Amino acid sequence: MGITELLNSKILFLDGGLGTYLQKEGLKPGENTESWNLTHPQVVKSVHKKYYDAGSNIVCANTFGANSLKYAPDELEKIIKAAVENAVAAKNASTAPQEKFIALDIGSLGKLLKPFGDLEFEKAVSVYAETVKLGVKYNVDLIMIETMNDSYETKAALLAAKENSSLPVFVTNAYGEDEKLITGATPEAMVAMLEGMGADAVGANCSLGPKQLQNIAKRMLKCASVPVIMKPNAGMPKSIGGKTVFDVNAEEFSLEMKKMAEAGVTVLGGCCGTDDSYIKLLVDTVKDVEFIKQSEKHLTVVSSYTHAVYFGNKPVIIGERINPTGKKRFRQALSENDIGYILREGLSEQENGAHILDVNVGIPGIDESAMLKSAVFELQGVLDLPLQIDTSDITAMEGALRLYNGKAMINSVNGKEESMKAVFPLVKKYGGVVTALTLDENGIPETAEERVRIAEKILRTANEYGIDKKDIVFDTLAMTVSADPLAARVTIKALSEIRRRLNCHTSLGVSNVSFGLPERGALNASFFLLALENGLSAAILNPGSREMISAYKTYCALCGLDEGFADYISFCAENEADKKIVAEPLQKDEDISLQLKSAIIKGLKDNSGELCRKLLLQRDGLEIVQTVVIPALDEVGKGFEEKRIYLPQLLMSAEAAKSAFEKIKAAAEKKESAGGKDSFPVVLATVKGDVHDIGKNIVHLLLENYGYNVIDLGKDVDKQTVVDSVLKSGAKLAGLSALMTTTVPAMEDTIEVLHKQAPDCRVVVGGAVLTKEYAESIGADKYSKDAMETVRYAETIFKENE
Repeated sequence: MGITELLNSKILFLDGGLGTYLQKEGLKPGENTESWNLTHPQVVKSVHKKYYDAGSNIVCANTFGANSLKYAPDELEKIIKAAVENAVAAKNASTAPQEKFIALDIGSLGKLLKPFGDLEFEKAVSVYAETVKLGVKYNVDLIMIETMNDSYETKAALLAAKENSSLPVFVTNAYGEDEKLITGATPEAMVAMLEGMGADAVGANCSLGPKQLQNIAKRMLKCASVPVIMKPNAGMPKSIGGKTVFDVNAEEFSLEMKKMAEAGVTVLGGCCGTDDSYIKLLVDTVKDVEFIKQSEKHLTVVSSYTHAVYFGNKPVIIGERINPTGKKRFRQALSENDIGYILREGLSEQENGAHILDVNVGIPGIDESAMLKSAVFELQGVLDLPLQIDTSDITAMEGALRLYNGKAMINSVNGKEESMKAVFPLVKKYGGVVTALTLDENGIPETAEERVRIAEKILRTANEYGIDKKDIVFDTLAMTVSADPLAARVTIKALSEIRRRLNCHTSLGVSNVSFGLPERGALNASFFLLALENGLSAAILNPGSREMISAYKTYCALCGLDEGFADYISFCAENEADKKIVAEPLQKDEDISLQLKSAIIKGLKDNSGELCRKLLLQRDGLEIVQTVVIPALDEVGKGFEEKRIYLPQLLMSAEAAKSAFEKIKAAAEKKESAGGKDSFPVVLATVKGDVHDIGKNIVHLLLENYGYNVIDLGKDVDKQTVVDSVLKSGAKLAGLSALMTTTVPAMEDTIEVLHKQAPDCRVVVGGAVLTKEYAESIGADKYSKDAMETVRYAETIFKENE
C-alpha cells in the first residue's frame, strides 16, 4: 500500500530529531549536519535505523539544510544522493514490520522574502526546485517541508514541490507561543493556503513542546480537510554541563501526543530533543487509538499572510475602490505608475472596515500584467487583508496569483467554455476562491432560472478540474434598474435560488444597480439589504460610503451577527465624534509632521521620504528624528509587542523610517543621530554553522532606525571574529542569533570568549530554539523574544554608557 493510501486509512508515525541526535554522536558546534551523509554515513544510517526499529513509518533523509544557497551544485547532488542512500540502507536493515517510507526533508533557506526581506520569491522557488528534482532523481517516497516560520517561503517551497514532482507533499510550520508564525500567519490562514495549493497533509513542528501545540492541533483539526501532522519538540531546551537537554521526558511526550491522536491528529512524530526512545513509546502509547479520518469541512475561505476570512457566518465586505471604472484619478495613477496612490486607497478601505480588497488595474495603454503584479506585491507590503485578483487577462491573473501570499479570491470565471478552460487550471494550481459570473456564450440571461442553470454548468465543469463548490462564489450580476426596472428582482431571485438549491455562496457588485439614477447611495443600500436578506454572502462596495456601512452594521445588529451590538455602538459613536470635532487649523509644518508620522506607521516608504524632504525645509533633522520618526517607530513597536500588529508591518514601518532617515542624512553635512547613538556601536552575528539570519537582519534594521551604529558580521560567524569586532569597535553590546539546536553550542562558546576577552560588552541572544532560562544557562546577559525587545535592551545599555 502506498503512502497516500495509508495516510487516509491509519495513523502514521514520523521519526524524531536528527540534529540533536548527531550532536550526541559528536557533531561539532557549527558543523553542517548534511555533511555527515558523506563523512559519517554509518552514524546517519544508524540513527535512521533506530527510528525505523522504534516504529516510524516515515524517516526524513538528512537533507533539511541541503540547498544551492548553501552548497555548490556538485556538492549538493552528492549530499542528497548520499542522504537518500543512507536512508534506504537503514530501511532495508530494519526488520520492524510496519510500512516504511523515505521523505526528502526540506527546511527554511534562512532568509525573509521580499518585500520584508531581500530574497526574490522566484529565486526561492528555483532554489527549492533544485533540491526537489534531486530528491525525485534518487527516488524518495514523499516530500516533507518543515520548520517554516514564514507563509511566503512555505508557498515557494510547496510550489517548487508541486511543479517538479508528483510526490505526496507534507507541510509543517513552526508556530510561536502566540500560535502564529513569525510573519503573523494563524493556523487557519496556513491551512487555507496549503490545502488550496494541494498539500497532502498539514501541521506544525518544532519551537514548542506537545502541551503547547495542543490548541494549534485543535484549531487545525477544526478547519482542515486533509490529515493533520504534529511533530513537537521534547519541551523547551536548556543547557546543563554544556549539553542541550529538553524538559519533557518520553512518557510525558507520549501521553500528550495520545491526546492529539484521540482528537484526530493522524500523523505523529517528534522534533528537537526526541530520540528513538520517544518514538518507540509514542508508537506503543498510540497504537490502540482509533484512526479518525479527517472530514471535508466545506469551508469557503480566503486568506492573507496573517489571517483567514470565511464566508457564511457574517456578510463579507469586498472593497471596490482599487478599480479604474468611473474613477478618473485612479486611471491617472495607473497611467503614471503611481503605486503610492493605490496603497493609500487600500489602506483607507482597510481602515473603513473592508474584509477583502478587490484589485483591478486594467486600462488601455499599460502593461496590465506587470501593473497587477506590482499592485498586489506592494499592497501586501503595507496591509494584511486578503485580496481579490480582478482581471480578464489570464497572463496577468496567473502572474498575480503566483506571487500572492495566501489564498486569493479570483474575479472571475463565467459559463463560457473558453473562460472555464483558462481560469480553472489556475484555481487548481495556486488555490483560490473564484467568483463565477452567471453568463455564458449567449450573454446574460434575462431570467433567474437561466442564471441558475449556468451556475450548475459551472459547478459540473469545475468538478472535472478537481475544484469543489466550496471554492466557487456566484455573482448573479446586478444590472442597472434604470435600463430594466425588473433587473434587481431577477438578480435577487437567482441569488436566492443558488444559495438555497446549490448551497453555494454568492457575491454582488452592489453599486451597479443604481447607475443613471439620483441619490445612488440610498438605492444601493436598499438593494444591499434585500440581497443580504436573500442569502448574499459578500458584496463588492465602497466601505467609505456611510449609507452602505450603515446598512451593513444595522443588518448585522438586527440579525444577531453583532455580539452585544459592539460594532453597531462603535459605528454610531464614531459618527457622533465626526460631527462634534471642530479642529483648530494645523500649522503647515505640524500638518506635514502628522502626515510623516502616519506614513511611517503605515509603512509608506516613498511617501515618508518625500514628506521628510518637505519637513526638512522647516525643521532641523535631529528634531524630526526625535519628535516624529522615533515616536512613530515606538508606536509601531508597542503595537508589535502587544500583538496588535505583526512582523511584516513592523518591517515596512522600519523601511519607511529608513527612507526618512536617508533624506535627513542627505540634508546634513554630518550624519544626524538620535542623541549620539551613531557613536554607540552594536555588533550582530549569526553564530558559526548557522546560515539562518532572518532574526538578526530584523534586529539590524530596527537598531539602525533607532540611530545605532550597527556592525553586522553576517551569518556563520566564527567566535573570534565576533570578539575581534567588539574589541576593535569598542562595542558595549553584541547580539547573537541561532535558529537550530545544533548551533547553540557555538553560541555558548562565543559568549564565553566574549566575556573573557571583552568583559565590558553585554551579550543579547535570540532565536527560535532559545528561552530565557536556556539563554541564562549558556551565559547570555539578556534573552530577547523578538527584535523590539532587543531595541529596548539596547536603549537601556546606551543610557548606562552615556
